[in-house]
Amino acid sequence: MATKKKGPSGAPNTMRAPGQVRRSQMLTTYGPGAMVDLPDHAVIVGGLEFWNGPKQSVREERLQQKLAAMFKRKSVELFAPPVAEQDDASAGVKVLRFPQWFVAQYEDRWGENREFRSRPLLHAKGLVGGQYRTAEKKAVSVIPMRFVQACPNGHISDVDWRGFAHRAEAGAAPAAPCYRSLWLDERGTTGDFADIFVRCECGKSRSLAETTATKDRAAPLGWCNGDRLWLGAHAREVCHTEHGKPYPNRLLVRSASNAYFSQTLSVIHIPEKDAALKKAMDEVWVDYLLPVEEEAELKFVLKQQKAFAAVGQFPTDRLFAEIQRRKAGGVGDTKSIKEAELETLLDQPLELTEDVPKDDFYAVTLPPKKETARVAAVMSKVEKVVLVHKLREVIAQVGFTRFDSITADIDGELSLDVRMAPLALDQTWLPAVENHGEGVFIAFKKEALDAWWKRPAVKARTKSLVGGFEPWKKAKKSPMEFPGPAYVMLHSLAHLLITSVALECGYSASSIRERIYVGKAGAGILLYTGSADADGTLGGLVQVGRNIGHHLAHALDMGRLCSNDPVCAQHQPDDNREERFLHGAACHGCLLIAEPSCERQNQFLDRALVVPTVDEQGAAFFSETE
Repeated sequence: MATKKKGPSGAPNTMRAPGQVRRSQMLTTYGPGAMVDLPDHAVIVGGLEFWNGPKQSVREERLQQKLAAMFKRKSVELFAPPVAEQDDASAGVKVLRFPQWFVAQYEDRWGENREFRSRPLLHAKGLVGGQYRTAEKKAVSVIPMRFVQACPNGHISDVDWRGFAHRAEAGAAPAAPCYRSLWLDERGTTGDFADIFVRCECGKSRSLAETTATKDRAAPLGWCNGDRLWLGAHAREVCHTEHGKPYPNRLLVRSASNAYFSQTLSVIHIPEKDAALKKAMDEVWVDYLLPVEEEAELKFVLKQQKAFAAVGQFPTDRLFAEIQRRKAGGVGDTKSIKEAELETLLDQPLELTEDVPKDDFYAVTLPPKKETARVAAVMSKVEKVVLVHKLREVIAQVGFTRFDSITADIDGELSLDVRMAPLALDQTWLPAVENHGEGVFIAFKKEALDAWWKRPAVKARTKSLVGGFEPWKKAKKSPMEFPGPAYVMLHSLAHLLITSVALECGYSASSIRERIYVGKAGAGILLYTGSADADGTLGGLVQVGRNIGHHLAHALDMGRLCSNDPVCAQHQPDDNREERFLHGAACHGCLLIAEPSCERQNQFLDRALVVPTVDEQGAAFFSETE
């Protein structure tokens, strides 16, 4: 990373700053608009216009077609985040210094009983050589202010602390400008907003607790002005709600977990027609074949370049047809992301050999085998087990949000009208990474699911879950619909399975991820793992799949009793006192796992739909004897 600063003459220049992150982190944690604390600077990551250096193309047509439809373009290119080069100072991801307000590391005592720890609060323009000078001309170091202001549209800017401290109450005449020194006063050790004050030496003072007021029509921090600092100083836009008015600014702690939520789409690569031709073209597509407009031009390029050894084995007419197809955005696929993956997983042949070819995707169905009576009872509801020896997952970031996270629907798609902040002024390309790994897929019998859903107890439990979902949906103004009891049941079972298999597969629970499928073709759970820029894995999940019945039985045993029962089992989703609207019988003692492993951020979970609990017996998909 590098920071943008102003040189002695005021002209912008670039400064190398120590800071390195993995490529995958650039999509999930430190993407455009994210705030990062480097060793010597607090910064905001620049938009895609600030990502410089050689671009490594990432090809995944199903994902690119979905993104093209989302952004209403003919095509969208995917590139891996750039890598900083030692001999190229301009390469890498540029970051911009933010915030511009600082707190001096100089403490005084203030108040009638000197109960406040008081430190100078000043703007960058008030620093001398990057430091604060006391009345005795002593140089004191400063740290960036930990509070900024933002709105749900992703806009972000510094708080006008001088204006906040002097702002009159609603309905009063505006105060005269005051330019005396500001102080940040804190008391106690809790860090509660009610114990933090911004004070001016003129005597005006306001508590940060006032920033959370909802009845002040004047907005304690003013109204959002649409600053998009990650896109540049002049990238401001009009901020508005669905009613056409700007949002009131909300106080945001820079390091808080709700400061940045990356919005991503991911697909599992599935075999395609002409896969060999497409793979060969991927290596030279951006640099050589993208500009080609005519077949005669293609023949000329093939003769001039020696980099086409792999491409040259295919007829020119097929190559040109592929070029035209890609430029047209590919053949439209009406299937959802997960629907296509589910059909592929269900259509894998029986395992005949343990030899694994060098493909991006290779999966086989595990032949039936004799089990113990207990395991056989559990597996009676399983249609098939598919061992995924090799898979390739492609993840692309499409935007981000602040304050509230918005995830893809259960079919893997992002709603086209979802609110998100842009990654660039002109999103002609998007950042993406590839993960290579392995997994195990468990498909469940459709007739077993249908019979389970018809039970009165299941319908009553579903009504309770919907009763919690509706107030959550209204409060969040979410376009999402309730995913259904089958999804909640499979999602809860997946969490139990992740905890169970992590004990033996060689991977930590946080490195195993889930993918839940509920569609017309069937329903199932894919547990998989993968790492960026690495071919092949340890093979632990495939070996787990060969003995999945044992792990499934163990997972069910773990789910029947929680260390927090009966409190956990008796939780009602529509209980306004707890405000856990998307949880049934679920808590940190039983179902909640590391959020990177969960596709729904630990939402839509209920043990009672999987196994009998101490409070609910009749809604379980697996009975007491299974």
